[in-house]
Amino acid sequence: MAKLKSLIKIEGTLDDLTFYKGKDGYLVKTKSGVSANRIKNDPAFARTRENGTEFGHSATSGKTLRRAIVNLLSDVKDGRVTSRLTKSMTLVKNQDLTSLRGQRQVPIGLANIQGRALLKGFEFNNNALLSAVLLSDFELDPLTGEITIADFTPNQNLGIPGGATHVSFTSGFLDLDFVTGDKDLQLSPVQNMIINGTSSNIILTPVGAPVGTGNQFFFLKVAFFQEVNTVQYPLNNGAYNALQLIEVL
Repeated sequence: MAKLKSLIKIEGTLDDLTFYKGKDGYLVKTKSGVSANRIKNDPAFARTRENGTEFGHSATSGKTLRRAIVNLLSDVKDGRVTSRLTKSMTLVKNQDLTSLRGQRQVPIGLANIQGRALLKGFEFNNNALLSAVLLSDFELDPLTGEITIADFTPNQNLGIPGGATHVSFTSGFLDLDFVTGDKDLQLSPVQNMIINGTSSNIILTPVGAPVGTGNQFFFLKVAFFQEVNTVQYPLNNGAYNALQLIEVL
């Protein structure tokens, strides 16, 4: 794959070259000389088929997780979150040490601590990392999903984007079974406050523990707003909001 530097922006196929527009600009690649039928049936492409099957499974697993937290994710994500989460799920899948090549699965990888560690700390908005947004320690109670931020002072313990007047915090406690697709997401009430020098303890308690027999996921979200005439508007459509998967059990 190469970048097209011409002033003329071409999209389509010309002889053996395919021109297309990607996130990195206008790109060009050569056409594949291998037919889809051969890849599907030729024993020489067995590894290709195995890799394709596992990649599809990893992509589906990422989609399953994203859909399970759509209420958290709707206003906090970057343009590459889908591909980044698929990559992380692929690494988790590789921790399935019992299945045959081509049949390795994310839920089996999550059964061991190494697999879970690969998802812990995943950032859904790479443009607003939680460590850069929240400059304060927090504690998680894994039994209830409650997150506590002690002695929090907004104008000292936040990386505040320009124009922000208010900030809100939300915690999420998810039970997700990747095999069955069963999911239960419990959210805390949103805690919203003005960005000033007043200190307080932030306690984010989900309304209940989720029901299910899957893996448990814990999330912390920070969102910024700008108040105009007593109405709070999402700052730059959520571009500065952070959402991190802080723990996986």
